Amino acid sequence: MTPELPAWSLHARLKEDTIDIGDLPLCRVLVIKDAHYPWLLLVPRRPEAVEIIDLDEVEQAQLMTEISRVARALKEITKCEKLNIAALGNMVPQLHVHVIARRSSDAAWPRPVWGVMPPLAHDAEEVQRFISALRRKIWLVK
Repeated sequence: MTPELPAWSLHARLKEDTIDIGDLPLCRVLVIKDAHYPWLLLVPRRPEAVEIIDLDEVEQAQLMTEISRVARALKEITKCEKLNIAALGNMVPQLHVHVIARRSSDAAWPRPVWGVMPPLAHDAEEVQRFISALRRKIWLVK
C-alpha cells in the first residue's frame, strides 16, 4: 500500500503577497503584489517540494516548459529589456520560481528587486488587464 502524500497548499507568505491567476499543469501562477515590476511566481503544486531537485525528472522538464511559457508571455506583454528568473527560497521554503520583467528605468535596476523599494499597490483595473492578457498568452483559463 502506497503511503498517502500530504495535500498541497500554498505557503501563507506567498498567499499574502500574491494574486492567484490560475493553474498550469504543474504550477500555480501568481502575480506579486508590487506594481514596481511585472513579477510572477510559479509554484509547483507538489507537497514538500523545496528544491527543483525534489521534483522528479518529468516534473523538472514540465517546470522548465511552464517557466518558458510564462517568461515568453511576460516579455511579449511588457516589452521588457530583461527577464530575471530565479528560484531562491531563502525566506519561503516552498519551491517557487520568480519571473520578473526588468527595464533599465525600473526602481532597482541593475540590482535585484528584493528589498530596494517597499511594495507599491497595483491599480485594480491595470492589474486585471495584465492578468487577462497573461491568461490568454499562457493558455490559462480560471
